[in-house]
Order: sequence, then C-alpha cells, then structure tokens
Amino acid sequence: MTITSRLRRWIYAIPVLTAGIWSSGHAAELPAYMEAISGTVATPPGEVANDNVLALNTAMFALYGEAGKLFQKNILAKHPIILGLFSGAGGRLILYRPGMAPLEAPSVPVGYQLMKSIGHSTMALTEVVAPYLDNPGNQAWRASLLAYRSQMQSALDTLDATDIPADWRADSRAILQNNVAFMDACAKNGVITVADMQAFAKQQSPLLKKVIAWAAHTQVAHWMTVIGDWKKQLGADWDKTYAASNTIYVARQNNVLFSVLAQFFGPEAINDRLLLIETVSFTTTPTDMLESLTRIISDRPVGALFFGNDRLMDYELMGGDGRDAIIAEDAKRGMPPVLPPAVPFGSHQWPALITTGAGAKSLADTP
Repeated sequence: MTITSRLRRWIYAIPVLTAGIWSSGHAAELPAYMEAISGTVATPPGEVANDNVLALNTAMFALYGEAGKLFQKNILAKHPIILGLFSGAGGRLILYRPGMAPLEAPSVPVGYQLMKSIGHSTMALTEVVAPYLDNPGNQAWRASLLAYRSQMQSALDTLDATDIPADWRADSRAILQNNVAFMDACAKNGVITVADMQAFAKQQSPLLKKVIAWAAHTQVAHWMTVIGDWKKQLGADWDKTYAASNTIYVARQNNVLFSVLAQFFGPEAINDRLLLIETVSFTTTPTDMLESLTRIISDRPVGALFFGNDRLMDYELMGGDGRDAIIAEDAKRGMPPVLPPAVPFGSHQWPALITTGAGAKSLADTP
C-alpha cells in the first residue's frame, strides 16, 4: 500500500473515529484540531431500521452479479448465441458456440459505409448552417462551412477511386457536387436563407433516397448470407440458439439487424430466443450484451418458480398492478386512461410499433 493510499484511508476514517469516540463521552479531552469536524451524532432508530432493510436490496445486486457470471457460463456451455451489435460499419455479428472460441463475421462491404458517408455529408450541412438561418449579421458559421467544403471537394476529386460500384457513382457525385455548390453560394452571399435551405433539400432528397436504398441492400444482403451460413453450420442446435441485437430509440423501428435475424428465427422465436435489447447509446459491447441476455434468460426460472409463469419476468414485475393503480388514479381525477392494450406474458409480437395508420411508412412514401 502506498503512502498516498494509507493517508487517504486514514482521512476517511476520521469521521468514524470522531463520531464514535469523541462524541460518546470519552474521558480524554478533545484536541483543538478535532473540534471543527467532531460533534454529537444522533441517528433516529427508524432511519437505522430503514437502512437495515434497504441494505438487503443493495446486497441483492451484488449477489445477482455473482450468480449472473455462473448463469452466463452455464448458458454458453449449452446454447449457441448470436449477438448483433450496431456499428457505423453496418453492424457486428458474433457467434458463440459451446466449447469454441467466439466467431466474428466479416464486416459489411465498405461500399455501405461510403454510401452512408455521402448521405450523411448532406445531412451534416444542416447542422452547420441551421442555427444561422436568415441571420446575415452572424458569420460564425463561415469557418466550419469552408473547412467542411474543403473535405467535400477532396472526396469529390477522388470519388472514382473508391469502392463505390460504378453504376452508383453518378448519383454519389451529384450529391457531393450539389453540396459544394450550396456551400459556395452560402459563402458568396454571406447569408443562409430558409428558402435556399429548402431548395437545397428538395434538390438532394431524390438522390439521398437512392444512396440510402443502396446502403440498405448492401447491408441486408451481407447479413442474410452470414446468418444463413451460420444456421447451416449449427444444424439441429439452431433450435436452441439465442440471439439478441441492440438498439436505441431512433433505430428501434425497422431495426435492420433484428429484422434480418427474424427471417431465420421465425415469428415464434421473437421475444423468446430472439430479443431486441435497448441500450443508452448507438454502440455497446459484447460483454454488456451477454450480461443483458443472461439476465433475461436467468430471470425466467424465477418467474416460473414464484409465479408459475416463466415469461413474467420479461415484463415490468409491478406493471400489472401499476396499470390498475393508474386506472384507479385516473378515475379519481376524471381522466381517461391512456394505456396500451394488455398483452399476455410470452407474447411473440414484434418488439416495435405495429399499429397501422395513415402517413408515410418508408422513404418511398415521402414526397
């Protein structure tokens, strides 16, 4: 132990020493240097009692974590697992097989990333100029725009040397050229108008739809091949394989990796062996995903043991009673309940919005 760590431990111990010794009527006289931090500590019995009970919940998480490591080891020893992780390169798929090293699939062809980069380049322009629309007195946007314009020109100059398929390059070039022309006009005029921005968006929209479609087809074709090959390799073990992909809110609807996995797992596996796990950011780690998947699988026997339903723990445990409480509280206030339909535990419903209605449902439906 270093001197620094020893000193830190001694400092942390001071409150305990002063509270427990000097405030308890110790015969020795309190040194002057202790007066500033010493004093009588009075803890209400009820607070102590509450803390004793709450400590059980805190201890539960530690026990849960230790048990989870064992559960994960047992699950991996018996079941193949496929993890689908979002990434800027079109995702990652990792296959875990009992007794074998994890197998990471080849990446999506780089053409996917090139298409996304070209599409994003246009969207990024709105981030640069949107705060300054119709504000000629503020030129703070100029430096960022001109720097981005230089990068845009470099990409345009070398476009033919990229791995973008030849028949996709004309539209890709047009997008970049339109970006450069828009930036040049903004710099020349010294102002970005709403009308100019709207005209630019209208010009780019049909081209953006094309590169988005190309990127999607590239990504899907790649992962369909990977999963199809893995299913053949696993043979009969496919029927006991678990899979999970991650998503954040904005990517939950029409999630590509989950949707591809669903084609091979089938509808009966959804929310059973095929799971969509929400994360707090676009990307996550295989370790965190395995931990989440392990928790879901290992909670199911607990639900069966205590409540006779092995899918109950896939849901908010207090959700049913919470729903009843909301309805009751709404009634007291004369408010109509705003709640979704109650669904059975173990539902195989698609884990995203499924209610149809008016409005655009894909880019092809937009103007």
